[in-house]
Amino acid sequence: MRTLCASTLIGEFFVIGLAALVALRLTDHSATAVWVVSGAAMALCLVVCGLLGRPGGVQLGWALQLGLVAAGFVVPTMFFLGAVFALLWWTSLHYGRKVDAARAAARG
Repeated sequence: MRTLCASTLIGEFFVIGLAALVALRLTDHSATAVWVVSGAAMALCLVVCGLLGRPGGVQLGWALQLGLVAAGFVVPTMFFLGAVFALLWWTSLHYGRKVDAARAAARG
């Protein structure tokens, strides 16, 4: 599960960085504000990667997904991309757990 979820979060890391570049052009927000918020979200992606095996890691990942969807209020395309990544997050959790269960069963 951790590998699939971490892959999703790394993809989000790059999408958030690219969305920040778009937000700089499409909004009246200052560059500092855009980069502080985007940088915090990007850092959170990396932190959640490290917390996936700990209690609350998955829930923090869901909170990140909601934040990514909410970014659509600044960059409208993020409504779509946020929904796609939320679906990828769910898929990573769902199939990651199945893979983990199959591995555990194979070990005996």
